Amino acid sequence: MPGVLTKLPLPQKAKRVIWLTMAGGPSHLETFDPKPKLAEMDGKPMPESFTKGQQLAQLQGKPLMCFGPQHKFAKFGRNQIEICELFPQIGSVIDDICLIRSMTTDAINHDPAHMFMNTGSQIAGRPSMGAWVTYGLGTEASDLPGFVVLTSLGRGGQNQPIAARQWSSGFLPSKYQGVQLRAKGDPVLYMTNPNGVTRDRQGADVAAINALNKAHDALVDDPEIATRIAQYEMAFQMQASVPDLMDVSKEGAKTLELYGCQPGDGSFASNCLLARRLAERGTRFIQLYHKDWDHHGGVKDGVKLKAEEIDRACMALITDLKQRGMLEETLIVWAGEFGRTPMSQGGSGRDHHNKAMSVWLAGAGIQGGMVHGATDDLGYAAVDKVTTVHDLHATMLHQLGIKHDAFSFKFQGLDARLSGVEGAKVIKDILA
Repeated sequence: MPGVLTKLPLPQKAKRVIWLTMAGGPSHLETFDPKPKLAEMDGKPMPESFTKGQQLAQLQGKPLMCFGPQHKFAKFGRNQIEICELFPQIGSVIDDICLIRSMTTDAINHDPAHMFMNTGSQIAGRPSMGAWVTYGLGTEASDLPGFVVLTSLGRGGQNQPIAARQWSSGFLPSKYQGVQLRAKGDPVLYMTNPNGVTRDRQGADVAAINALNKAHDALVDDPEIATRIAQYEMAFQMQASVPDLMDVSKEGAKTLELYGCQPGDGSFASNCLLARRLAERGTRFIQLYHKDWDHHGGVKDGVKLKAEEIDRACMALITDLKQRGMLEETLIVWAGEFGRTPMSQGGSGRDHHNKAMSVWLAGAGIQGGMVHGATDDLGYAAVDKVTTVHDLHATMLHQLGIKHDAFSFKFQGLDARLSGVEGAKVIKDILA
């Protein structure tokens, strides 16, 4: 299925995107942003110069006490980049990763923060980034959706809901919305035909329904009818393609060992393996959600648990794509919806925070083995090479061959863009 951009204005470094969403807001202070000064001030009052007049989520009006990093950091790679020692597998591929320590966001609560990261707006109803990308570029997959979403739940048990509007097509045609595949059990409901209904009979039904829809569309010229036709045809194709996609038993013991997963276990690791399989089959945008990062309490044990669940899988995805010659055409992004405060909440956790967070990118023309930007000594706010979510979106589109400030859709009389109209910039320092 082609997209609307028949000729790309920029060289295309990335043919596809795999976006790894750590839902709940990972603490940059226990993952990728070492802060020895914060460790020195553990238990002391947070200097008022940092926080006076600042937006806080649930610590507003409460005593603000410094809360030192709960785990040690170690150096990895040729440039000796410091990351939390809980992530040695990511450390082993740090030379393929660009770590951004100066990311900021506008939102401070989960749902609007997810909306902002996914759509560039806190207001529901805007197209998600996966919908924008498939609208522009289409997909190389003939029997799978161009935009696929997979979710997984960690062992911490915080099953915060992720609403389907996070992968909505918004005001774009609905055929560009994300399709969620379930990692455990039937990947799509009603995938199999009822008893007595053969594939040929099912195909005849789809053909008859689509013929009626085409006749009606010729009269009314409604783009949503064309979408319905395409979705019926895609659903019919998926009845054959999805079971083959989900059957990872042919991957071999070495691949399963690399990812650290078992077929059908529904884990983040399994979803990373499925992401590679989707990428091989031409899916344009693959988004993985791994829940349970909302550590208002117990951040020390919570992040340790999360590291056990994602560290090996992230390494495996980079390694696997690299071995297959696909990393140079695949942009991987690792991000939550916001960071966490350097002040304690309840003595053992951290509150939501939008002034500082860490994200990382790999593949598709991104410089590996580097750190971009920095936060202040206490990890409260980004202070050097400050970047925004709009900048991140602009950079993603740039690597896909799209000029972010010229890629728009007319909506309510305005030229709407994923990267917004607030002066987003491509983060050129991180490009190879």
